[in-house]
Amino acid sequence: MIKINNVIEQIEAYAASQPDTISYDYLGDTKTYADIKRDSDTLAAHIDGMNLPDKAPVMVFGGHEYEMIVSFLALIKSGHAYVPVDVDSSEDRVKNILEIGQPAAVIAVDTPSVKIDSVPVISKDELAAILAKPADYTISHSVTGDENFYILFTSGTTGKPKGVQISHDNVRGFLNWMHSDDFNLSTGENFLSQAPYSFDISMMAWGNALTSGGTIKALPNEVAEDFKKLFATLPTMDLEIWSSTPSFADVALLDPEFKQENYPKLKTFMFCGEVLTSTTVKKLFDRFPDTKIYNTYGPTEATVAVSSMEITPEVVEKNVKLPIGYVRPDTEMVIQEDGKDLPNGESGEIIIAGEPVSKGYLNNPEKTKAAFTTYKGMPAYHTGDLGVKDDDGLLHYKGRMDFQIKLHGFRIELEEVAQQLHQSQWVEQAAAVPRYDADGKVKQIIAIIVPKKNDFEKPMDLTNAIKADLTNVMMPYMIPGRFKYRESMPLTPNGKINLKGLIAEENGNA
Repeated sequence: MIKINNVIEQIEAYAASQPDTISYDYLGDTKTYADIKRDSDTLAAHIDGMNLPDKAPVMVFGGHEYEMIVSFLALIKSGHAYVPVDVDSSEDRVKNILEIGQPAAVIAVDTPSVKIDSVPVISKDELAAILAKPADYTISHSVTGDENFYILFTSGTTGKPKGVQISHDNVRGFLNWMHSDDFNLSTGENFLSQAPYSFDISMMAWGNALTSGGTIKALPNEVAEDFKKLFATLPTMDLEIWSSTPSFADVALLDPEFKQENYPKLKTFMFCGEVLTSTTVKKLFDRFPDTKIYNTYGPTEATVAVSSMEITPEVVEKNVKLPIGYVRPDTEMVIQEDGKDLPNGESGEIIIAGEPVSKGYLNNPEKTKAAFTTYKGMPAYHTGDLGVKDDDGLLHYKGRMDFQIKLHGFRIELEEVAQQLHQSQWVEQAAAVPRYDADGKVKQIIAIIVPKKNDFEKPMDLTNAIKADLTNVMMPYMIPGRFKYRESMPLTPNGKINLKGLIAEENGNA
């Protein structure tokens, strides 16, 4: 069992003991532990020379390039939190993160979608030039303790994203749990890294890999989103640990060749980010009878995941909806209603307390005060998730308290989608509602729209025009999969759009 005291020191130790081991594999373009140490040292020395404000965060913009991880490690070594922003981010999102996060600089591993001139920017070409001239570096002021390790921006009900601050000790605690006997991990394994680095489940791949002497097997978006390329690429990756959302496993399962015979080393599936259904698990049992499957649960605000369990055929047989596991040792999880703890068997809000909990949202005291509190002297977070704990201490997820959903692993506020739909010149009123499948899992977002007067001949023409207006406004994963048009919206007694009524209507429960 691995015990991490300092994340960077753990990775540095592997660079010293196994310098020639592959640390990063981008579709066959490989880098060793010696490479990742040299390059992160070189970039850390350059960052120190920029004389940035002490401990100020730095935005890192890109996809799955090796230089993303180099940038993360360099920033941690030089005492700065990294703020990962995915290459597919809309212009509005990038601008909001710059405004709210106030990064001291930007490392552009890929070219940003907006012109940034408010802070220093290390361009893609400049980064290559920096790394071409190796520099020695002595770690003396790296991120430690309660200092911010990374800041991830999530969706927000006001249309503005929230920057979740995760400390070094938050990350260390999570990785130590991952390397404990609760999971089936060993040293030197190959980890699938498919989730964007702006999505916290990515830490389950790259963090686990580098702190156990393993290899990050990067799967870029352009391959993951092209089924033909995806199905051809996955069997060549020599995977041992699969970490992803259940949705991505569902995509892989569309390929009949996604089975044990073609993935002889694959021994563990680790899922996080959304509901894992019995349907998905049963398919995996059929295709991969020798693998272990772990279901985990946790919000971004509590460092990736805080509960887990191995899903066995017996667990599936016993539960209509799969449980989300037992709480990890450094965490306390309680079910509350109106601030009072509920006994086992009663449903209420899941409150998470202990080492994993974030210190709050960056530069947003109002939202922080609303969501974060203390419980028995420990930092605590109100998840907004409904759950119930049985007499064995096993946690069962019962859905969201508000109108926040998970789709393909992304947390989405329905109110934010509606607000952004209103930015189209063709929209008078808009609402966004989820469509659920038979397992109670969100399968798509539906836009309900009262359109402004227009001359479009077909509804599809109107839909295309609205989507065109939203190209640089809305993240691709937030764009509704279906658009419906009506003359008026149903209203609540106080004059608001009756979102609950629309959700019931679209899911046959009206």
